Amino acid sequence: MYRSLAVLAAGMFAIGTDSFVIAGILPDAADSLGVPLGTAGWLLTAYALTYAVLGPVMAASTTRWPRRTLFLTGFVVFTAGNLVTAFVPVFGVALAGRALAGLGGAMITPAAVAAAAALAPAERRGRAIAVVMTGLSAATALGSPVGTAIGSLTGNWRATMVFVSVLGVLAAVGTALFLPPVPMPPAVPLRTRIAPLADRRIGLTLLTTLLVYTGLYTVYSFIGESLDRATGGSGTTLAALLFVWGLAATAGTLGSGSLIDRFGSRRIINTAITVVAVDFALLPWTSAHLPSAVVAILVWGACGWALLAPQTHRLITTAPAAAPLLTGLASATVYVGVSAAPLVGQAGMTWCGAHRLGPVGAVLIAAGLLAAEAAHATITRHGRRKSAAGDQPVPRRKVAR
Repeated sequence: MYRSLAVLAAGMFAIGTDSFVIAGILPDAADSLGVPLGTAGWLLTAYALTYAVLGPVMAASTTRWPRRTLFLTGFVVFTAGNLVTAFVPVFGVALAGRALAGLGGAMITPAAVAAAAALAPAERRGRAIAVVMTGLSAATALGSPVGTAIGSLTGNWRATMVFVSVLGVLAAVGTALFLPPVPMPPAVPLRTRIAPLADRRIGLTLLTTLLVYTGLYTVYSFIGESLDRATGGSGTTLAALLFVWGLAATAGTLGSGSLIDRFGSRRIINTAITVVAVDFALLPWTSAHLPSAVVAILVWGACGWALLAPQTHRLITTAPAAAPLLTGLASATVYVGVSAAPLVGQAGMTWCGAHRLGPVGAVLIAAGLLAAEAAHATITRHGRRKSAAGDQPVPRRKVAR
């Protein structure tokens, strides 16, 4: 089981690096492609929105594919999209390349998380999900800072995209050599996959994820501009801050798994959201100086990423039979938030400037806390009704005389 989880986490590392590295090289990409910084943010949106929309579609249409074949095909598509982005000088074609890479991610991520949940026994499911998601957070700790540093040191953001393409190739090789056979999930049509959205418990839990991650990535999408007072405009310093952020994210993801199994999801979700909302509200001041920016980044990374596993665990616990469907919807919801964040951030920079995007994100994060508590209340009421119905005696049938 753990070897399988390690291989899946390595694949998520490549996907995660591609998701997060663009933010660190966005100003250089905007200059090279001849578009404003806000417009260049669409490079993040193209990847994330494609992933979010096509995630459930690909999960439904590839259920009969062997898992190894699915992962390898996804990595081929992912790598091809990044190579297109790396070698074309036209903004529209670069957007198409980002969308193609997003399609590859849509094929891989939901299947990887669902496979982790299927491989683990119920009492260790939280840890298994956290291990695979650690691949994403480790990408923030290592992949994204290294990619940002490559772009800064070479003076060419396209070198960063080549680096991401190499990660895709390595992940494909690791999958081919080391991933054992994974049980295929039952065939489920797309209509059934999105049916859980009609469940108020599921809808409110996904709304929590959407609001919080839109708020978090409102700042991250333009992190170079938001932290330029602390970094002095240095790409190397920004890469170091991203490395700190990623270390905190990895610790938050790994730590959340055991905390879920010990304390349950609600306490972890509420604590993480509350702390990171306060952290974002203070960013206009803490991001002005490097020492305070480091502290803010640590809190942001640990609490922001500590939310993923308990949210997924809450979904799976709410409807265990629909676990593969819900993990796909959870991943898609994160990327809907990531795709919406650059648009919110672009508007926020117009209204109040890049240095005050933190409070804009904090408003959305705080709204996520309200959604989380509404989800908990709904889940609790549903459980009480179900328990009460189960305690009532079954009516006896009248026997015809």
